[in-house]
Amino acid sequence: MRNLFAGLGAFQLLLGCHAVTHTFDWNVTWVTANPDGLADRKVIGINDQWPLPVLEVNKGDRVVVNMFNGLGDKKTSIHWHGMYQEGTNDMDGPSMVTQCPVAPGSSYTYNFTVNQNGTYWYHCHTDYCYPDGYRAPFIVHDNSSYFYDDYDEEMTLTMSDWYHTLAEDIKPEFMSLYNPTGAEPIPDSFLFNNSISQSYPVQAGKTYLIRLINISAFVGQYFWIEDHTMRIVEIDGVYVDEAEADRLYLSVAQRYAVLVTMKNSTEKNYGMVMVADSSLLDTIPSDLLLNQTNWLEYNSGAAHNNVTLEVSDSSEIYPFDDINLVPHDRVELYKNPTKTVEVTVIMENLDNGDGYALLNNITYTAPKVPTLYTVKYAGDLATDSTVYGEYTHSIVLEQDEVVEVILSNQDTGTHPFHLHGHNFQLLDRYPPYGANFYDYDAGTEFATFDSSNHTAFPTYPARRDTFVLPPGGYYVIRFVASNPGVWLFHCHIDWHMMQGLAMTFVEDPLAIQDQFSISQNQIDVCEAASMSWKGNAAGNTEDYLDLKGQNKPPGFIPAGFTTRGIVALVFSCICAVVGMISISIYGISDLKFTMHESGLGDESATAQEREEYRD
Repeated sequence: MRNLFAGLGAFQLLLGCHAVTHTFDWNVTWVTANPDGLADRKVIGINDQWPLPVLEVNKGDRVVVNMFNGLGDKKTSIHWHGMYQEGTNDMDGPSMVTQCPVAPGSSYTYNFTVNQNGTYWYHCHTDYCYPDGYRAPFIVHDNSSYFYDDYDEEMTLTMSDWYHTLAEDIKPEFMSLYNPTGAEPIPDSFLFNNSISQSYPVQAGKTYLIRLINISAFVGQYFWIEDHTMRIVEIDGVYVDEAEADRLYLSVAQRYAVLVTMKNSTEKNYGMVMVADSSLLDTIPSDLLLNQTNWLEYNSGAAHNNVTLEVSDSSEIYPFDDINLVPHDRVELYKNPTKTVEVTVIMENLDNGDGYALLNNITYTAPKVPTLYTVKYAGDLATDSTVYGEYTHSIVLEQDEVVEVILSNQDTGTHPFHLHGHNFQLLDRYPPYGANFYDYDAGTEFATFDSSNHTAFPTYPARRDTFVLPPGGYYVIRFVASNPGVWLFHCHIDWHMMQGLAMTFVEDPLAIQDQFSISQNQIDVCEAASMSWKGNAAGNTEDYLDLKGQNKPPGFIPAGFTTRGIVALVFSCICAVVGMISISIYGISDLKFTMHESGLGDESATAQEREEYRD
């Protein structure tokens, strides 16, 4: 017997009702939670509840969410991670990309149809609020999947890192000249389904479709089930030919759906092991538990033993390599790219001393007007990337272009990159997959892709919406620009997003103008947040090519001394010399005065008395 929701979906189809509308009224509020049992803290809840509700719909359904910001002190929004939002780009959710942020006391209505299937999630996409708990699964059921008859029940499991401190309080220490290496904040714990060390009852002999989602802000996770085989059938909403896996690696934002058949015996419970990727952590506190066991519970009276997973051992069994998966729909390689975008990840300190993340020397800085709204009112200039500002790093794409992205990494850490509005084909990457794939070898040089000398691309490349860029290496992906909209491409580590590791694809802007009209609700939201809803990236409504006043990041630290630096150095040296002379004169004068005051300065004082006074 499948879960109730899937049963209702089948009942709707029998009645001839192919789709339904799900309407939710959400008041986003602060609540108090303590999911790891270590510390109470404020978290972002919905309708005074946390964890947040798991959304479950059927393919073809409409979702309407009336969101009211009841936080009182924080702006917010919702991104529906993995939703293509075809024809509804303004429902995508990232602030200053497709909408203004929703200020406290304001409401925004999200209204879109789900014409896809699989495992997704939703989260805040304003500033850096989803580490504060604003994140939950979004499941789209599909009774026409090729594996629908191969399982009995479903189970959704999330993995996440957890901080005891609000993200807004972490930022001043992270983005600081006192953190020159840009070391990311270390989590206080790791959660499995928003808890720790839990049991999940199962029935012997049944097959479960287990949906796995990493909803972390930072840390990737290894996953393994003791003495059970996982059969992968979906990645990031894309069905794949069934493939067996012993263990998986899920970066931030990645999802897998796996079939797992239970044993016929109920004598033992089996551990589901989650292990944090320690290669991402600059330090590992002694009390931070990287390895956590939860259980498939066959028998509540049997032992619940902790199980340890070594993620790199002599057995050389690595997590399953997603690039080898074959999409079940057999979409062939997108050939003959008409647009090639080459970008390089660089982590660098700028002239305020803080650490920033850059793509081709540009650190993403939000515009004064949401980029989608600039598209709407820019007229023919919408095809000119200038109007979107230098620091949104916008690339304009023509309709149905085959776009190849070559992303190189001049950083020693991994970066899970996510593209809004699309999935993409995984074509090539370096280094080769193995024990050190997620951990940079300091003795190697940064690698670059050679388009004239590479391994053959797959005939049917795997597709997903989030991939892991290896440290010091590169990744090559392709997608088709068939979905008009403004789509963010960014690292999904929220601390790196805070540092500016993002860029924008403006896809078929003239078609966007035909499809999209800004609503009164959207205008009201902008005005409540004291933000512009017309104009270019600088808010200029008269001359869209005039970017004077656009938001800018800090500047680069100059190589060598500038004229201003030389002048400052000269005056510093002069001041130092004058200061030293003044101190000397003052000291000598004070000594003479004091000796005369004491009567030792006259000629009657002996040499011995004067020496003793000086001492």
